[in-house]
Amino acid sequence: MLRIAICDDEKKHTEQTAVLLEEYFRQRPLLEGEIETFQNSRDLLERVGDREGFDLYILDILLPEISGIDTGRKLRKMGDRGEIIYLTHTNDFAADSYDVHAFFYLLKPVKEEKLYQVLDGVVEKLQRRQNSAVVVNTTDGPRRILMEDIYYVERVGRIMRYYCTDGTIDSQTIRVPFRQMAAPLLADRRFCLCGASFVLNFQHVIGVNKQEALLDDGRRVTLPRTAAADFKMAWGNYWLEQPEGM
Repeated sequence: MLRIAICDDEKKHTEQTAVLLEEYFRQRPLLEGEIETFQNSRDLLERVGDREGFDLYILDILLPEISGIDTGRKLRKMGDRGEIIYLTHTNDFAADSYDVHAFFYLLKPVKEEKLYQVLDGVVEKLQRRQNSAVVVNTTDGPRRILMEDIYYVERVGRIMRYYCTDGTIDSQTIRVPFRQMAAPLLADRRFCLCGASFVLNFQHVIGVNKQEALLDDGRRVTLPRTAAADFKMAWGNYWLEQPEGM
């Protein structure tokens, strides 16, 4: 089930986008979808705050009170990792959309073929995200962890500690080098080795300030001094080179 929120202050555009989405799901009978529409950002943010968020947000940029860009920033501060597609009449805000790791940026009027192409990319990315996981041997037995739920991993004594969206998970005692144990993570381009015993997930990093990585849950992670500059460059390249994005 793909849950989609549309937010546009012009009712006509909201309805047009909803019709395109309904047709998209009709053409893909194996894919189920649920669509909710909003006329302003405040109602959308309240809805997300009261209940769980959406898989995809289709946002107009020029919204009253809270712009689409600021809405995206607020969603990220809330820890929401839903994909975002921006709709607008101008290219002026394309650079700003990178701040919230938007999936795509479409100019109005939206072309059916282009929108469906982008939606196919979103579906592929979400499916890949759901299936991407590592199995960690803990003292309580094997534990499967979705890679998207991992903020970072570090070596603490003789164990690997996984900092995740739902808490901290410790592995059993490791008897091989940290890098070897972290190999399944490092095979995924979202993860970056910082120093000898620290791996950070680019997906959760919203900024880098000197030796600190700013995460989307509000925490700050201190980077090894010798690795900070290289990490910042790699993080920027990760988002610029996203194959699914703009």
